[in-house]
Amino acid sequence: MAISHLEPKLVFKHFESMCGIPHTSGDEKALGDFIVAFAKSKGLDYKRDETGNIVIRVPATAGHENAPCVILQGHIDMVGEKNSSSSHDFLKDPIKPRVEGEFIKADGTTLGADNAVGVAAGMAIIEDETAVHGPLEILCTVDEEQGLTGAMKLEGSMIKGRIMLNLDGEESNAAYIGCAGGGDTVLELGVDTEAPPPGFTPVLVNVTGLKGGHSGCDIHLQRGNALRILARCLSEAGKKAAGMRIQRLGGGNKRNAIPRESEALVLVGEGEKDAFCAALKREAEVIRDELSKPEPDLDVSAASGRADDGGTVLTEESGRVVLDLLHALPHGVERMSDDIEGLVETSCNMASMVLEGNTFKMELSTRSSIEDSLRTLRDRIAGVGRLAGTKVVENEPYPGWKPNLDSKLAKVFVEVHKETLGIEPSLEAIHAGLETGVIGEKFPGMDMISFGPQIEYPHSPDEQLHIKSVQEFWKVLKALLKRLAG
Repeated sequence: MAISHLEPKLVFKHFESMCGIPHTSGDEKALGDFIVAFAKSKGLDYKRDETGNIVIRVPATAGHENAPCVILQGHIDMVGEKNSSSSHDFLKDPIKPRVEGEFIKADGTTLGADNAVGVAAGMAIIEDETAVHGPLEILCTVDEEQGLTGAMKLEGSMIKGRIMLNLDGEESNAAYIGCAGGGDTVLELGVDTEAPPPGFTPVLVNVTGLKGGHSGCDIHLQRGNALRILARCLSEAGKKAAGMRIQRLGGGNKRNAIPRESEALVLVGEGEKDAFCAALKREAEVIRDELSKPEPDLDVSAASGRADDGGTVLTEESGRVVLDLLHALPHGVERMSDDIEGLVETSCNMASMVLEGNTFKMELSTRSSIEDSLRTLRDRIAGVGRLAGTKVVENEPYPGWKPNLDSKLAKVFVEVHKETLGIEPSLEAIHAGLETGVIGEKFPGMDMISFGPQIEYPHSPDEQLHIKSVQEFWKVLKALLKRLAG
């Protein structure tokens, strides 16, 4: 279903075009080419650095040439998450947006409104003949979703402005003035394998029906983690099947998405299958009762499986170590902020796991608004990993963004928002990584806020964009640029 007829038409026109171009993290080149072609078609100066970041320089509207330069910034990559029933290929298939009531959704996949709608707004400002603004820099960064690496590699000569509107907000009537920093940890465990024992029968166990969601913004909602649920069920059911062997184990695929699904193929003694399945069902019911409010659709199934031809299984000892590791590692909220009510201070997302040959690999994403708390939690994860005998690989953490309560830009935003919509917006910090933290550290003296339309359930196939909020966001953005031009 086309969405370009929706208001504001310029924004939805560009958003719809971007939906038609695959642009998951690491695969943004085609969308970058599209943006460059757009800049050329408008006769605008632009620069694209070696990383793929793009800046388009837009002259001021007549009479506002001496206004300060304002940066409109967004990222062009998206998280590619889909339902297990979907055959969508994020490397070649277009996203299919559809209107459903007050929202725009996709067909069994993430929508990518995070952050295509922000980039679309920047492109729309260029085309809107009624927009009044000073000199602009439209900054489009890459690979935000995998660790803000585009912003971290942004060349120092790319931008000149020192006022930045990050258009990656996801909450109506609010602006972010602070965010968490974060870092990722990969654990690689060498495991021992053997031929499947004779007289064992395969059982396929699946965890499905979870909501998942953004590993920062949604972590406080206490949703289920498919990896932990699977490990818990296998550990409990394994007590009824002496010598249970694991042949396949996997789940989750994005560092910044709470895992929604997981799967295991295990082998149990033929005479123990019924007891194993009964114990699995009992534990699943216990978990379902614990998570009845946040995860009403949780399903844990056990069915007769088919062993991989010629495949090996984990030894009993290696299987135990893998499940113990899954139990021991943290997931969820570690600490709430003492200074800002309702704000998560520190958290961890157990993001993905995969068993490949003689290696069991896990990835965890850690966030905190306190640098020392981030380091401490990552050290604890590394310590647990070393105790289990894993190889520990940590990336360079990205910085948080300390709230500037004296921000002139934030004060102007509050005034303009109230005048435009009749609502006084809140100024908040968010438990997620924003490129403002990286850019603010790289370019000292930057005055920044982050805002945008209402985007619900990002990083999951339930992602939805509230249509009316886009209209309100657009009005505020135009009014704010006009005020800053004055």
